[in-house]
Amino acid sequence: MNDLPLTGLNDWPPTGLNDWPLAGLRLSCREVSLRPIREADLADLAAILPADFEQDPRLELFPGLSDEQNRRRLFFQGYWRALGTWSPSSWVLHLAVAYEGALVGVQTLEGESFPVLRTVDTASWLVPGARGRGLGVAMRTAVLGLAFDRLGAVAAVSSAVAGNAASLGVSRRIGYAENGVGRLVVPGGAVAELQNFRLTAQTWRAAGHGRAVAVEGLPPCLPWFGLPESSVGRG
Repeated sequence: MNDLPLTGLNDWPPTGLNDWPLAGLRLSCREVSLRPIREADLADLAAILPADFEQDPRLELFPGLSDEQNRRRLFFQGYWRALGTWSPSSWVLHLAVAYEGALVGVQTLEGESFPVLRTVDTASWLVPGARGRGLGVAMRTAVLGLAFDRLGAVAAVSSAVAGNAASLGVSRRIGYAENGVGRLVVPGGAVAELQNFRLTAQTWRAAGHGRAVAVEGLPPCLPWFGLPESSVGRG
């Protein structure tokens, strides 16, 4: 596992909170801590982006770049796109994940038409050296605690190709139910099966996973999620 500097990970309070309060959001679950990615993190995170990270196959690849260069370019552009297109109705929150003093991955929480649908989707990656320690479960649990217990989500969905045992295992361990199989075109034009999952707020709360999640800095962020500040939940 790479020991990378935690650029601003523990800075509190961060600057610019009046204009962009999301910068002050902090999540933790057991041994992992999460906070929104910053511009200064991009190079460090791109340097540890694993080769097996599944990019959206619909995204265009530049023919003059290697696979690694395209992965890194798309990672940068994904961060900028999420910030530039953020709206209370549809948002993508990319969080840097830290474990034992090092950046080890990214956890994403997405809400499309969230104030109406109250449904979130997730995506994540971890460096190989941090896998097999339960960190994937902890980081997914952290964002689900934010979604269900603080933002009022009623459901969370997830999906993974059949060969992605790690992602499938995280979903099943947390309590997602299988929700059908789709098909996905992967790089090179091949077609792969995609296992879909769904987790309801009722199942989440019955399992008690949210007790392990701590959230700081949320109240001023609520309008960014399409919610009034007075709607903040516990934590």
